[in-house]
Amino acid sequence: MSNAQRLNKPIRVVVADDEEPARNELCFQLEQIDEVEIIGQAADGIKALRLIESLKPDMVLLDIQMPGLTGFEVARELVLQKTDSHVVFVTAYDHYAIEAFEINAVDYLLKPVEPVRLRRTLERVQNLQRTDSLKNTTAKTLTAKELEHIGKFMANRYSHSDSIAVKVNDKLILVQSDEIVFISLDNDAIKIVTRNLRGFSNCRTLDELQSHLDPSLFWRVHRSHVVNIHKIKEILRRLSRNYVLIMTDPKHTQIPVSRTQTKRLRDYLKL
Repeated sequence: MSNAQRLNKPIRVVVADDEEPARNELCFQLEQIDEVEIIGQAADGIKALRLIESLKPDMVLLDIQMPGLTGFEVARELVLQKTDSHVVFVTAYDHYAIEAFEINAVDYLLKPVEPVRLRRTLERVQNLQRTDSLKNTTAKTLTAKELEHIGKFMANRYSHSDSIAVKVNDKLILVQSDEIVFISLDNDAIKIVTRNLRGFSNCRTLDELQSHLDPSLFWRVHRSHVVNIHKIKEILRRLSRNYVLIMTDPKHTQIPVSRTQTKRLRDYLKL
């Protein structure tokens, strides 16, 4: 079977949650997606581990607090067994996020799971499957141009973070990088703003944080500001011929564009 044929197959999923209503709701959402096949359900960690070992699903949706074995204990056992299944935690608690990603979780979903957010997770798993497929392709069957393309794909996949840690009060919250509206220097701190929260980064410099973000999506429009170009609501032109960006955060923050970045903005937006 070719790599392309394997990638066209549905994502085979096991769902584990000790609360039946939550498990049923998650399965209902998955059943609405053509690219998904639910191959097993479990109400405790021990059964979940046995199902995963026998069925070898592509993705496992794990609740954290379950009888028998917790979701974390199941995930750690899968790591020890070098299981290929991609683990996604689904929980009502946001304070486990850092620990979840320390054991190589693909994603961390908060209950109740939004359908759009679930689809984004499935897309991430599909991308990981493509990456695995590229790794398993023998170099003998590839031309130099194909090898170059794969190299660029792999470099892009691993150089940019899907999730960014944001410090809000005394908690660290993981947000999807494409949810960030803008990042700004606030005195000596680096402020991160999304539509739903404002917090700070633990990175030492704006350059360090920007290195973890997709450069085609995030622009350093000013020495103190990085913006998500998909989160620009409005563009104002000043008498000085410079521009000010109105962002989509609830405060509609105004971000100045430096003179050196004005031409780039004009070229991109055909101004």
